[in-house]
Amino acid sequence: MFNIERWQEIFEAIAKNKLRTFLTGISVASGIFILVILLGAGKGLQNGIEKQFENDAKGIIEVWSNVTTKEYKGLNPGRQIQLRNSDFELPSKKYDGEIDKKSATNITWGATVTYGKESSTYQFRGVNPDYLAIENATIISGRFINDNDLKNNEKVTAIGLKVKQDLFKESNPIGKEILVNNINFKVVGVFTDPSGEREESRVYMPMTTIQRAFGAGDKINGMMFVLNKSDNYDQALAESKRFTDGVREMLKSKNIIAPDDDSAIGIYNSVEEAKQFYDLNLYIRLFFWWVGICTIIAGVVGVSNIMLIIVKERTKEIGIRKALGASPASIIGMILHESIFITTIAGFTGLLASLLLLEFVGPLVQSEYFRNPEVDFTVALTTLGLLVFAGAMAGFFPAYRAAKIKPIVALRDE
Repeated sequence: MFNIERWQEIFEAIAKNKLRTFLTGISVASGIFILVILLGAGKGLQNGIEKQFENDAKGIIEVWSNVTTKEYKGLNPGRQIQLRNSDFELPSKKYDGEIDKKSATNITWGATVTYGKESSTYQFRGVNPDYLAIENATIISGRFINDNDLKNNEKVTAIGLKVKQDLFKESNPIGKEILVNNINFKVVGVFTDPSGEREESRVYMPMTTIQRAFGAGDKINGMMFVLNKSDNYDQALAESKRFTDGVREMLKSKNIIAPDDDSAIGIYNSVEEAKQFYDLNLYIRLFFWWVGICTIIAGVVGVSNIMLIIVKERTKEIGIRKALGASPASIIGMILHESIFITTIAGFTGLLASLLLLEFVGPLVQSEYFRNPEVDFTVALTTLGLLVFAGAMAGFFPAYRAAKIKPIVALRDE
């Protein structure tokens, strides 16, 4: 039941000790403020990781060859495994229904690219049409390599924005010819890449053209796959591991590699890599919770000490109340009421301040692995629950001590 006299007593006590109450409130408000900001930062990390996973979430799986480390079927260790078109076709056919994007790659480092009087050194790659989507690159002018280019061994190329700026300056490169290691290629597109200048310093060509023009035969350096999107992360992880295990066994068998030689075929699975970031993010968020809760506990201890002082100051009053018939429960309720009121108001102020900071400042803080720090409604309710609990705990022990005071002892108190 609402008791106006109880509220009057609380406000009178606060009015008599404004500075003490203010400092007590600051300790509680700062605890909640720090907790919510830390939780928001943890969410920002999670959003950043999820965005990275989305960009690569596609879930990129990259395969390349290495040197064998074990003897197998009469073949000595130290063999360099050479991947070929047939190695790319095997998983492409077997897992056709599970693959969303795929591309073989043939990479040449340090190729000389020339246009007119301008010349520089870049990396060029033979790729398939899906490669643009796998790299998350975007065509800003012209087009990318297509199936017709592969079929007809067209001598065309898509160049990165950095290559365009270096060789063509402000002019339009589409339709013009460049020399790549003294072989003519027509520029059909310019792309940009979110990863920056390094990726934009590349020149992409049809895989079949690379193999024919530069005498690579059917050789490839590696292959890249993106599986169909899964309903959740755990499913994506399980499906990607099954796929990588299957591809590894398939390539080992075809290239006569010992079943236990895990070094001969290299596989990078971005889904597994993302799991490490998710695990790290979980530990960081748990650490943030721990720091925030410890800060709240420090504030609660401060409130509890203040309530002990209040009880000491009001010892005679409490003795008179008990002498007039006040029950221990009413004494405890009186102290708890004031404690919960101070911590709740102070805590709510800290909560509101932290949410406003996240709302207005959070979106301005953007980086590769940190995006839109926020706290959802469930977490806000949890912190409010912590406030009420903290207020009750801060006031209980002083209240219990007050309830144990004997009236005759309290009345003698000076």
